[in-house]
This record gives sequence, C-alpha cells and structure tokens, in this order.
Amino acid sequence: MAGGDTGRMNSDSHDLPGARLLDLVAVNDRLRSPGGCPWDAEQTHTSLVKHLLEEAYETVEVIESGDRDGLCEELGDLLLQVVFHARIAAEHPDSPWSIDDVAAGAVDKLIRRHPHVFGDAHAPTAEHVEANWERLKAEEKARTSMVEGVPMGQPALALAAKLLTRAGKAGLPVETPTVIHEPTEVTAESVGELLLAVVALAGQHRIDPEAALRAAARCLRAQILTAETVAAIGK
Repeated sequence: MAGGDTGRMNSDSHDLPGARLLDLVAVNDRLRSPGGCPWDAEQTHTSLVKHLLEEAYETVEVIESGDRDGLCEELGDLLLQVVFHARIAAEHPDSPWSIDDVAAGAVDKLIRRHPHVFGDAHAPTAEHVEANWERLKAEEKARTSMVEGVPMGQPALALAAKLLTRAGKAGLPVETPTVIHEPTEVTAESVGELLLAVVALAGQHRIDPEAALRAAARCLRAQILTAETVAAIGK
C-alpha cells in the first residue's frame, strides 16, 4: 500500500457504507506482510486470545458506562481483532480462509436464521424469533445434546446461567438449590451450590447474574474510592 493509497483512504473512501472496512483490511494486511510490523508478523490465533478477551470486556465496560464515543473506539478495537484473525487464517497452508469468508458466513447465517424477514415464516414477536433461531440453529448444528455449543471457558456465572436457560427451554427436570443461606460447612462444593442457587434465582426473575454482579462490583468500587478519600483526609 503506497503513500498515495493511504491518501485515498483518508479522502474518498467514504463513498459507500462499509468502505472503511476495506481500508482496515488493507492496513492490517500491510502490517502483517513482509516489510510491515514485526510484532504483527509474530502473532497467532493463540497469542491474540488475551487481546480479544480484553477488547470484549472493555466494550462491555463502555456500554455500561454510557460512553458513546468510547463505544465507537472500543468497537473498532474489537473489529480489528476479527480482521487480524482472518488475516492470519488466510496464511494457512492447507485450509486458508479470509475476511470475505467470515463476512459471507455471517450474511448467510443471518438470512437463514431470519426466515420471517427473508422468507415466508411467521414470527410476530421477539419470543417467536428467538424460538425459530434456536430451532434452526439446532437443525444446522445437528446437535445431540442441549449442552453442545455452550462455551465452557466463559465466566462461571454466565456459564451456569446459560446451562440453566438451555435446560429450561428443553423442559429438562434439573434440580438446583432453592434455599439461599450460609452453609453449615463452608467448602468449595457448598459455596458452588450457593452460587448456583443465586444464579437460578436470577434466572427465575429474568435477571442477568453476570450483569448484576458487575453492577454490585461497581458499587463496591465506588465505596472503596470513597473510603480511600476519607482515609486520606484523616491523615
């Protein structure tokens, strides 16, 4: 990408919606290619995992804070991770795929999973849409268990909530603790059961336990900051 190309990107690539995405792909390609950035050239899917998680969490944080300008920036960082992974995948010697394959798969999936928009299916409410989506997803994946497709690496509260939701939708008789109190013997097992009971309670009231705990943690952070200020004044 020559200097003139860079100038073109900064001037007339706003003609069509999404044109700047092409610029992002081109810049990332330059960084990854010979003569580009040594750090970018060394990265792998595995080495980028921590950055992907960090950017995802930072995006969640700005959404919760209501910072719209910050959200624009964080979504850009998150988008860069997608483009970067696709660029690395394009170099695979046996089964390469590119950002175009990523986008094509997303487009096909959206059309396939929205037959009420792109077909003749009937889905007048969000609940109907969600039910259709889950049914179509199950058919496409040919899954034999409702736990398939649930990422075990996600935060524990979110994982438990997802599993309980899946079980509820499938009508499976899953037993969870219902009484929330301090266990007689505090062990890893009893604490785990206590946390599971809280997650189940949140689900019964349509509350996201992960978001609820984050909100409580933000309040705790504010209390800590206040306590630090008071302690500093008292010195």
